[in-house]
Amino acid sequence: MDILYLLVPLSVGLVFLIGAVFWFAVESGQFDDLEGPALKVIADDDSPRSRNANSIPTPAKARKDV
Repeated sequence: MDILYLLVPLSVGLVFLIGAVFWFAVESGQFDDLEGPALKVIADDDSPRSRNANSIPTPAKARKDV
């Protein structure tokens, strides 16, 4: 029974802490755009990457100029 004197105030304090963190997240705009990040992931990027020989590093043994 004595443990309740510790657990009840601890749980109430934890509820207030979680509420404060959630309130801060809402006020800072964390939940404003829920669909934007999901659409950015599946957006189709049709621009091809340039395959330049200078952009691909080659090992020293495979180079002829060494």
